[in-house]
Amino acid sequence: MADELLIGSHVGLGGPDYYLGSVKEALSYGANTFMFYTGAPQNTYRKSLDDMKIPEGRALIKQAGIDESKIVVHCPYIINPANFSKPDLYALSIDVLVSELVRTAAFGAKMLVLHPGASVGQDREQCIVAIANAIDLALEGAHNDVKIALETMAGKGSEMGITFEEIKAIIDHSKYPSKLGVCFDTCHTHDAGYDLFDFDNVLKHFDEVIGLDKILVVHLNDSKNVRGAHKDRHENLGYGEIGFDILNKIAHHPAFKDVPKILETPYYNEKAPYKAEIAMLKEGKFIPSWRDFI
Repeated sequence: MADELLIGSHVGLGGPDYYLGSVKEALSYGANTFMFYTGAPQNTYRKSLDDMKIPEGRALIKQAGIDESKIVVHCPYIINPANFSKPDLYALSIDVLVSELVRTAAFGAKMLVLHPGASVGQDREQCIVAIANAIDLALEGAHNDVKIALETMAGKGSEMGITFEEIKAIIDHSKYPSKLGVCFDTCHTHDAGYDLFDFDNVLKHFDEVIGLDKILVVHLNDSKNVRGAHKDRHENLGYGEIGFDILNKIAHHPAFKDVPKILETPYYNEKAPYKAEIAMLKEGKFIPSWRDFI
């Protein structure tokens, strides 16, 4: 699979098959990587790892020839490691991050995507330090080889991480920069104001600020909004303001050859679009009528 497009999507982790079901879902889309939450993204309740059919899922991953190190876990998005003004909530964010790092390793995955959080009226420079400190404490608490991928954000509300410079500052303030990387979200960077139609220059700027070697994951999403809208509303490939041609270029960009590309595009008529979207990306051709066949 080394020469194939490394592409997948978000998948579920529900009963009765849990992780085995996640792997089956990914394979049904023609994927060779995937991303999942280890529990509901909107709360911190987590089912015991013993009940998650992890050995069965990992066996199927091996059988399918998927590189387990390219599988991605996403941290629940309700935690806020930037909010240092509320000690109890800040401590909870650290505790949850420790738990997610431990759970990620238990699934055999090596990458955990993290939203940097929101300033909620606090000084942004202080928030950068708070995020780095929370990450450091979590890495020390989990004590494993899982890397954290800080996600580029759209700038909705008071989100942190809307510029490459802010992401770089978080990494620079951490005691463990080698354990940190970036999740490059195309919808978010577009909504943050970066011109993906000039993608080579965007990558050049990223390389100058952070370094291309720090990109661990790409979230490949179209956007419902114009560039710079700061709204974060994903759209299906080719139906948004970025467009299929640009997203296809990003998916096949040599800089991302060994980087997992993950689709988080919305369901259409309550059906997952991922099999069709992955097929289009593999062919490098947009099929406008694909929505009629899912």
